[in-house]
Amino acid sequence: MLNFNKTLRHYIKSTVLLILLLILSACTASQPKNTQNVCEIFREKDNWFDYTQSTYDKWGVPIHVQMAIIHQESRFIADAQPPRPWILGFIPWFRDSSAYGYPQAQDSTWDWYLDDAGSWSADRDVFEDASDFVGWYCAVSYKQLGISKWDTAKQYLAYHEGHTGYKRKSYLKKPWLLKVSKKVAKQARTYNQQLNACKAELENSGWFFW
Repeated sequence: MLNFNKTLRHYIKSTVLLILLLILSACTASQPKNTQNVCEIFREKDNWFDYTQSTYDKWGVPIHVQMAIIHQESRFIADAQPPRPWILGFIPWFRDSSAYGYPQAQDSTWDWYLDDAGSWSADRDVFEDASDFVGWYCAVSYKQLGISKWDTAKQYLAYHEGHTGYKRKSYLKKPWLLKVSKKVAKQARTYNQQLNACKAELENSGWFFW
């Protein structure tokens, strides 16, 4: 009986700990309350500013460009995925794309990133890794296609169409995509203006990781 009670207490403690960890994980991965204001995003999400600054230092891709692309792709939802098709309205079917996470990176592109950037432990639903991925991809676009790391519209076209598609100018046959790229560029400009007003605060807030 004594051993049973001890085992039961251990089980209860383990279960409570697991629930707490799940709750904390859910809170950390929740979508920012105000996705239109980059200062509010960074104030709410500890270390996100540090992560994007680290990506800028590593790959040379500005913070506002990173954030605008991630905003367009997932609205900062950690486990974002394309909608699942339904057969006859009630039978779930396979998704048309393997895109997943904050950057909506497809499996093949993510595997390329893991291999090329040496980030084998990275995950698409971890913001730090998503920021690094976007920085890496835009840096490759600069190297292979000559697209400025500050040119959000063209960087987004290469991000969406892939480097081969961009070379073929596949986006010219997609007027809707050209409109989206302009929208992403506008979002980046807004983020940049906002960031200029709060960057000193963020840098001096003591949120930097070591």
